[in-house]
Amino acid sequence: MTTTEIKQTPATSPRLNFAKAAPKAFKAVIGLDAAAREGLDPTLVELVQTRASHLNRCAYCLHMHTSDARKAGESEERLHMVAVWKEAAHFFSAKEQAALALTDAVTLVADAGVPDDVYARASAHFDDEELARLLALIFAINTWNRIALATRKTAGEDERVS
Repeated sequence: MTTTEIKQTPATSPRLNFAKAAPKAFKAVIGLDAAAREGLDPTLVELVQTRASHLNRCAYCLHMHTSDARKAGESEERLHMVAVWKEAAHFFSAKEQAALALTDAVTLVADAGVPDDVYARASAHFDDEELARLLALIFAINTWNRIALATRKTAGEDERVS
């Protein structure tokens, strides 16, 4: 069977309730996420989480974080541009661009590592503590994306409100 012959099975139902099956691990990820957000601009947090979710093709997290971004006051226009932020750089501040570049590099770390210029760009806009929290935020959203994808979370449903 070739790649073009492989048919994707639609993700119809969740596989596992990770929070119930591994509560300590789930709470640890919540703790990482909460600690990472501390002191970072809420809009920047949502831009980073939206971008990582785009790259990881996580519809569940993408829906959640674009909704959260709107609640934090983010514009529809900028949310639409996150996926193409390099081509639409003028929609984002230099600091946001640095955070998005770091998000791309860390999320796609297997492709090329985290290039020195990307890291230097981020460190020019964030002090050491902010940069560490930004990295932790990127680690956390990548973990959430993998949890949601592996367990087939349904986009549009938000377990935080159920």
